[in-house]
Amino acid sequence: MQIMDMLEQMGGVQSMAREFGVSEAQAASGAAALLPAILGGFKKQTQAQPAGLEGLIGMLGGLGGGGLMDEVLAPQPTNVSPGNDILGQIFGSREVSRTVAQNAAGQTGLDPMLLKKMLPVLAMLVAGYMARQGRASTAPQTGGGGLADMLGGMLGGGTQGSTTGGGPGLASMLDLNGDGNPLDDILGMAGKLLR
Repeated sequence: MQIMDMLEQMGGVQSMAREFGVSEAQAASGAAALLPAILGGFKKQTQAQPAGLEGLIGMLGGLGGGGLMDEVLAPQPTNVSPGNDILGQIFGSREVSRTVAQNAAGQTGLDPMLLKKMLPVLAMLVAGYMARQGRASTAPQTGGGGLADMLGGMLGGGTQGSTTGGGPGLASMLDLNGDGNPLDDILGMAGKLLR
């Protein structure tokens, strides 16, 4: 299943539309443009963790686990502090968040400030979902299986031949050097802006 389908099925797109006072189509468009960078950040975190995927699941659990998703889906306004913590972990600096939002604005025509507000909420949805999937799929002998495939598949560079996920869309457009992870290219853009 593609990540956007999953976000729509669990009510994430509707929650973001309600929270930010935009149409569901605008919320979906913004989410689709922001997702490659968020997923790229999680993929980089997995590679950076000594325990790999299990380390990422542990990190997500420490940040709120599956409760992160519940926070966004609840009818009251979302407390975005955990989302900002997640972005700090996966992006490293606010400048990267700004660059990601600017990039997404260029693709969607949406206001970069709206997209910047959507980033932590979307990060919470994805992290909460991944934490739940990880808890369900990490067994010592499998090393993550389903979640590893999901994370790879979402970026269009699935592990073990996975075909689920985002395919060649936005991720490959943002992946300037063709390494399967658009985040390093976005980080490079952010670095150039800081010079």
